[in-house]
Amino acid sequence: MAKIKEFRSVSIKGNPLKCQICNHDRFWHRETLMNTPGMTFFGIEWANKSADNYICESCGYVHWFLS
Repeated sequence: MAKIKEFRSVSIKGNPLKCQICNHDRFWHRETLMNTPGMTFFGIEWANKSADNYICESCGYVHWFLS
């Protein structure tokens, strides 16, 4: 079953996030693995670092933040 996207305001290090494209201020969150060829070759993709993605409610632009 698909998860319902929950749009909300986001702060990064105490600063409100605004979309770089349309200046909108509401986003939904997802986490993405930063796959590398070496980890994929050895079949251990799960060990890669992850990034937080905030997707703009208005235009869909994806903002990436490494932990």
